[in-house]
Amino acid sequence: MADTYTKIADLIDPEVMGDMVSARIPKKLRVAPFAKVDDTLAGVPGDTITVPAYAYIGDADIVAEGEAVTIEKMTTSTRKATVKKAMKGIGLTDEAVLSGYGNPVGEANTQLAMAIAAKIDNDCMDVLQTATLTYDGSAGVISYAGVVDAVDALQEEQATEKVIFVHPKQVTQLRKDAEFTSTDKYPANVRMSCEIGSIAGCRVVPSKKVPLVEVGSGKTKCYACPIIKLEADHDNEDEVPALTIYRKRAVNVETERKPKIRTTEITADEFYVAVLSNEAKVVLAKFKA
Repeated sequence: MADTYTKIADLIDPEVMGDMVSARIPKKLRVAPFAKVDDTLAGVPGDTITVPAYAYIGDADIVAEGEAVTIEKMTTSTRKATVKKAMKGIGLTDEAVLSGYGNPVGEANTQLAMAIAAKIDNDCMDVLQTATLTYDGSAGVISYAGVVDAVDALQEEQATEKVIFVHPKQVTQLRKDAEFTSTDKYPANVRMSCEIGSIAGCRVVPSKKVPLVEVGSGKTKCYACPIIKLEADHDNEDEVPALTIYRKRAVNVETERKPKIRTTEITADEFYVAVLSNEAKVVLAKFKA
């Protein structure tokens, strides 16, 4: 006789849920999509890695007429990074799964994806906040002129695609700037994920993760907005990206049955570490709040 009964194990399948959570995480990310994801650590023993990073060559010098500029040596440094485990768990009763409002299992997938994505995003923003190249725009709020000055700190020889992360409270200021171009004025199919427009050659991505910091002796409150240069050639393996996420293991979902209380506990984790892999491609611009 065929088994026609619906079982909790049929509705809560860790393998299926793992695929769903993995698929939903990218949709919840704001900062991490602009990082390079490196899976070379998968299957490699140990939890600490040595990451090479290009050091910033320093600010430009004032050179008098007829004098020679000092030639700088571009160097690399190394830093240690320890793989982290982002993890979250949810408990579902049998009553919730079998007769709960809506789709409790689907909602669990979404909530687990949101939790892990938020942690990865937080780490990416924290790493960008350690950039050694900075621009002090604390004298005024964010503007075209301020973004231009911040971008010029990158000393680009030719214009490349860049992204600036701003706090949502800065969006109104940007939209009122005559030089801001909203995405509705873009040609078709050129908008990036989460982008709302562009200014001074930078694609603007709002994120509440952009922190409020104090600058100067007057303790002026400013938003610390990272500007990152994107890879000019995604097929060029020699090009070191600004931000890299090393993954030790992709999302893993496991379940544990609690028969005495008829509850199934669902946990999800991801092993990763986010690092600033090219300091020359990041400038931290601080604008008055």
